[in-house]
Amino acid sequence: MAKGRIEVDEALCKGCELCTFVCPPQVIEMGNFYNAKGYKPAVLVDPDHRCTGCTLCAMVCPDAVITVYRDVKVRQIKPSTPTPVPA
Repeated sequence: MAKGRIEVDEALCKGCELCTFVCPPQVIEMGNFYNAKGYKPAVLVDPDHRCTGCTLCAMVCPDAVITVYRDVKVRQIKPSTPTPVPA
């Protein structure tokens, strides 16, 4: 399963909680503090690294304050040995 993480721009988050409802592994919660605008912003609470990077939270965010990062596995390609071709 893919691994991911999110970053929430806490200064711009309005605390609508939509991201907390759509997160499959439920690793987004509302913070226990207020931002400068007086809202409790969403925060990632993921000590077990269960975020899959599915982007549902970012897609549902009305203010586009969530950035999703995904770990991408890169497949190593073995170099091929040239095969002689008869002339």
